Amino acid sequence: MSSYGGPEVLQLAEVPEPAPAAGHQRIEVLRSGVNYADLHVREGNYLADVRLPYIPGNEVIGYSDGRRVVALTRGGGYAQVALAHRRSTIPVPDDIDDATAISLTLQGNSAWHLLHTVVRISPGETVIVPAAAGGVGSLAVQLAKRAGARVVALASTDAKRALALGLGADAVVDSTSASLAADLKEETFEGAAAALEMTGGDTFQATLEALAPMGRMAVYGGVSGIETSFATRDLMATGKTVSGFWLPLLFGHRTALRDSMADLFQAVRDGELTLPAPTVYPLSEAARAHEDMAARRTTGKVVLDPAA
Repeated sequence: MSSYGGPEVLQLAEVPEPAPAAGHQRIEVLRSGVNYADLHVREGNYLADVRLPYIPGNEVIGYSDGRRVVALTRGGGYAQVALAHRRSTIPVPDDIDDATAISLTLQGNSAWHLLHTVVRISPGETVIVPAAAGGVGSLAVQLAKRAGARVVALASTDAKRALALGLGADAVVDSTSASLAADLKEETFEGAAAALEMTGGDTFQATLEALAPMGRMAVYGGVSGIETSFATRDLMATGKTVSGFWLPLLFGHRTALRDSMADLFQAVRDGELTLPAPTVYPLSEAARAHEDMAARRTTGKVVLDPAA
C-alpha cells in the first residue's frame, strides 16, 4: 500500500524480494494471516510507526531452508516471500497441519500470553473473554478452560454465543447489551478475577466495573476506536489492575514464543483445542478480506493465499 485509507488502498503489485538482514530468515510463504492489527496499519492508527510504501501482514506459514515454519513478522507478510527474525520463527512439527499452525501463530500466542503471562489465570478463577467467536477469543475460551478457569464469554449474536458455549464457555453475555456491566456481574457472581478487553469505550468501562476487588484486566485492542480513560483513584480503592499487551513486545524474547507455541501444539495433540477451518482469500483479494473482517462477517482465522 502507498497510502493510508480504506480497503481500496491494498493493491497487488510486483516488488523486489526483501533484502537479506542479519538474524532474519527468508520464508517462501504458503499462507499469510490477516488480523485486526492489519486494519489499523491500513488506516494509519497502528501502535507502531509504519513507513509508506508498506506491505502489511505480521504472520505467515511457509518454508525456510527446506523446513516448514510459522513466523511473526514486522510487516511484509502479504507476499510470496517474507523475512522474519529467527526468534519469532518457529518450526512446525510434522503432526501439525498448515491450517492449524497458522491459526495458532498470532492469535494463539496472543491468547496464551494474555492468560498466562499478563493476567496469570489460576484454576477456579472466573475470567471474562470478549469476542469469543473470533480468532483470539475462541482460543482464549478454550485455553482458559484448559487452565481450570470458569469462563464468561462475550459475543454479539446468538450464533456467536452458541459457538462460545460449544467451545466450553460456562456462561455467555450479549456484548451489545445496554446493561453490560450488570449482565457481567450477574454471570460472574458479582465479580471476575480476570478479564481480557479489546473494544474500549463503554465496553472497557463495563468490563472494569465487572471485576472483583483485586481483579486483573489485560487490554489488547481498541476496535471501537474510542480512547478510554479511567480514574486511578478507583483503581486504588478497588485494588484492580489494568495491563496493556502487544504481542510484538515478545518478538525479541529468546524463549517466550517458542514455549507458548510448543504448549499450543501440545494442546492440539491432546484434543483440548478446536480450530475451525480458516477462511481463505486469494492474495489479490486482500481488500475483500479486510472488508469482511471489519463488518464482522468472519469467524475463526482469515488467511491469504499468495499462489491463488
